[in-house]
Formats: sequence, structure tokens, C-alpha cells
Amino acid sequence: MHSRLAPLLLLSISVFMLAYTPVTYAASDKENTQQPSRKSSKVAPKHSSSPRLGSSIALIYDEQDQRAIYSKNANVVAPIASITKLMTAMVVLDAGLPLEEEITIGASDFDTLKGSHSRMRIGMTLTRGELLNLALMSSENRAAAALARTYPGGTSAAVAMMNAKALELGMQQTHFRDSTGLNSNNTSTAQDLVKMLIAAQQYKLIHQYSTTTSRLISAAGFPPLHFKNTNPLVKNASWNIGISKTGYISEAGRCLVMHAHIMHRPVVIVLLDSQGKHTRVGDANRVKKWMESTATRGLTIRRS
Repeated sequence: MHSRLAPLLLLSISVFMLAYTPVTYAASDKENTQQPSRKSSKVAPKHSSSPRLGSSIALIYDEQDQRAIYSKNANVVAPIASITKLMTAMVVLDAGLPLEEEITIGASDFDTLKGSHSRMRIGMTLTRGELLNLALMSSENRAAAALARTYPGGTSAAVAMMNAKALELGMQQTHFRDSTGLNSNNTSTAQDLVKMLIAAQQYKLIHQYSTTTSRLISAAGFPPLHFKNTNPLVKNASWNIGISKTGYISEAGRCLVMHAHIMHRPVVIVLLDSQGKHTRVGDANRVKKWMESTATRGLTIRRS
């Protein structure tokens, strides 16, 4: 009886071992494909590869490496609203006009295109330097209009010089129609605006005026006026901002461009067509957080 059972027992044991062994190897292979090697663990995970931004157009440019580290519709031509005022300031400063020269606000400086609000009144007299400060810090349209009006040759000459300056900087997709940005035909791309921001960084007064947090302006015959920067980030101690400019008209959405240092690296941030009052500032903070967290983890920032 035992002699009959022995072969059957040996056969059962052999079948069991053959069935068991492949299952063990298959489980090991599956684990190897799911767990990254030590080398691949340095690659940014998918959720860290780019920030989630609400702006329709965005570009983050690492000036040190001279490359875009994030891009979203960066070559799309779009209205740029008051980002225009950076170019207005550059051509005024290029002309070497005296900053202490007094300029009086006139009816021709009023916005008849959009009917935008301004606290600047006819007859207010300020220096050219004060008007530059208000145009860049508070995005004062009447200040920008007065700067162009008093440019040698008048507003048309100033706008022509703005377009010439754009071509000089290699901004091939940029065109200006006025000095304020109220005209929706003032258009550019995020790629072109990076060039403008880098150029603007070379002007000490643009750096100073665009990042001033607030200023009290006194004009003879008028009560003092307190103006604030339209970009709340300039007074945020966690930011190191060299150039700042906001913009808004309905056709452009809310816009924000900055030249800043993040993790000790010079970076240009361009955010255009942000829907919602706080989206552009929120996007800027998301960019900063993304860059800081990526650097802290020792990961490589990927191009979008």
C-alpha cells in the first residue's frame, strides 16, 4: 500500500514546487517595475514638473541659464494693457529729459477711450520724475499720457520711439498705439516681454519707481494725494523684486510682469490674461513656491 502511495506523493510535491516558484518570481518583477531606482528618484515627479497657473499666458525665464523653465502660450500675441508703461518710461529716460521739469496735467491727458478713473486733476503740476513714479508704481494713466505729450515731438513721436525701441530689443511681435496701454492694440507676446523686462532692469529709476510701495504727492492748490503700488508683492518681505508692473483692461485681463530673484537666481515672470482679481498675484506666489520646493528637493526644473 505504502509502495503505491510514494510515487503519487512525490508527484504532488513536484507539481506544488513548480507552481509556487513562478509566482514568487512574478511578484519580484512587478515590484522592480514600480519602485524607481536610486538614480531615477532624483527626477521630479509629474505633479512637481510645473506649477498650476490660472493665467492664460505665462512664461518663467531663468536669466542666469538664459532659458525658459515654464512656458504656456508664450508666443501668442495678446493685449498687454499697462505693461506698456515700462516702454513709455524707457523711451522717456532714453531721451534724457530733465526729471525736475514741471509738467501740468491737461484735458488732453484724460482717457477718452475707456473712461478710466484717475485722481489726477486738470491743473495739477508735478515733476517729470513724479509722473514717472506714478505711472510705474500706481499705473496712473494721466501721468503716462502727460509723459508722452511732453516728449520731443509729442505723443506720436513718443509712440513711434516706443515701437522703434521694441524692434531694437528684438521684440518682433510687439506693437504700441499709445503710451498708457488703454488701447487694446498695444500687443505683445510673453517671449517679447521677457526681453523688455531684461532691458528695463538696466534702468535704476525704473527699478526704484516700479517697486516703490507708496508715495504722498503734493501739488500746489490741491490736497495731498497718497498713491500705492498696484502690486502688493513689492511690500512682501519674502520677495526680492527688481522690476514690477501690473496691467488691466477688459481685452487683456489682469496682467503682471516682474524681474525678481528667487532662490538667488534672476528670474523674469510674465503672467497675462489672468481672470479674477487675485489670480495674477496668486500665480506669482505659486511660481515662487514651485521654484523653492523644487530647489529644496534637489530636483531639476523641467521646461514645460
